[in-house]
Amino acid sequence: MASLQKITPYLWFDTEAEEAARLYVSIFPDAAIERVARYGREGFDVHGKPADSVLTVTFRLLGLEFVALNGGPHFKFSEAVSFIVYCEDQAEIDRYWTALGAGGDPKAQQCGWLRDRFGLSWQIVPRELPAMMSGPDGARSERGMKALLQMKKLDLAALKRAYEGAPS
Repeated sequence: MASLQKITPYLWFDTEAEEAARLYVSIFPDAAIERVARYGREGFDVHGKPADSVLTVTFRLLGLEFVALNGGPHFKFSEAVSFIVYCEDQAEIDRYWTALGAGGDPKAQQCGWLRDRFGLSWQIVPRELPAMMSGPDGARSERGMKALLQMKKLDLAALKRAYEGAPS
């Protein structure tokens, strides 16, 4: 049996846990659904879920375990919590942006953030963005931030030009 990671993101869905897990594992490499637990008859008076319906789906993305729960409509995702996907190049940014953003909320797209069709927030950013935003040269970081604030999906080449002070 594999050892458990110390912290596992646990995502609360109404009834879409399995659908969401299947979408996420179809998007990321090195991804798989590992376990599906189902509600039994016990506890129906508390949870109200039919026996044999999906309770939790344990899945793995890029080596990190997640659990999706069908817990009912009581809680919703917000932008207060998001997952950052660090990308190596513009093609990877474009791929994740398109796949995760499909059917999501286009009004929730700003500075590399998007909300997927389940309401979960993701940040699709180039790997070098943290260094650009916290580098020792404040003027470069300010130029990078100014460019970032004008984008929805991030344009790596434009960010680099702004950071370097090169003309657009």
